[in-house]
Amino acid sequence: MARVVCITLNPALDLAFALDTLTLGAVNRPRHAQLEAAGKGVNVARVLASLGHDVVVSGFLGSDNDGPFQRAFEQMGVTDAFVRVTGETRINAKLAEASGRVTDINGPGIAVDTAQVDSLMVTLEQQIATTRPDALLVAGSLPPGLDLTAFGEFLTRLKATGVALWVDTSGDALLRAISVAPEAVKPNEIELADWAGNTLESFEQRLSATTRLHQTGVCQALLSAGADGVIWVNADGAWQATPPKVQAINTVGAGDTFVAGMLHGRLSGESEEQTLRFATALSAESVRHVGVGNAQADDFSLLLQHTRVQHLHASRTEGAL
Repeated sequence: MARVVCITLNPALDLAFALDTLTLGAVNRPRHAQLEAAGKGVNVARVLASLGHDVVVSGFLGSDNDGPFQRAFEQMGVTDAFVRVTGETRINAKLAEASGRVTDINGPGIAVDTAQVDSLMVTLEQQIATTRPDALLVAGSLPPGLDLTAFGEFLTRLKATGVALWVDTSGDALLRAISVAPEAVKPNEIELADWAGNTLESFEQRLSATTRLHQTGVCQALLSAGADGVIWVNADGAWQATPPKVQAINTVGAGDTFVAGMLHGRLSGESEEQTLRFATALSAESVRHVGVGNAQADDFSLLLQHTRVQHLHASRTEGAL
């Protein structure tokens, strides 16, 4: 299997509550509560490790409460290359209602300075030189103290290693990442519309914007549109996937699961159709419960069968696969 370094600059302990209905201004008693070491890169690493890949996790962790992360990394079977900084890693609250609505309350994270960013970069460059991974992933939000200029320089240095760089972030950080032209990015409809400068109300508009994103130098341009599926454009063409219908319980880990599934397919030498089908079905599996997707679910083969993938030629469908 492949080697992947998953970088989470602003990880979190996710405190997830499963509620029938969230009532503001009242005492709410959840049906289930779970505290888990998380962050987008950590979530991707969890999926990749479960699929048999050799994974290194890195980024910044607060030294005062890194115990849950150490235990999680041991259970996941990944290599811990996080740089510890003084303080506590933030706690994010996720309130998931039976209707599928999720309310996130995310803390800002621990502030980092230039010296700490440089220390992380040295750690990563040593890891890359030693293990020569097949891919690098930078995922999640930016911690306080890491501005957009420094983030762009960080990505540029990672790209200069020659290892395929995948980035999954949002807002201004996403715009800066696109300007670096990494191997892959995965905006949602709102984020891609902000970048494209126009609304994406039709399939044709979404496909056109994703194609433009690819043409800027992003080799794997991915647009995620929730229940409407995914558009993927690369040098070999364009594809669309529509997920199977499932009852959504918690969508928190769906995007991270999808990215992990795409990385798995690309690094395993699967075809575009196989890669996109697997990633989309695994993402659909994840929304049925708290946490990331599980490819060992009893009915996962059925989810694969009910995931529709179409090979697109420009804005025209060549046929369902």
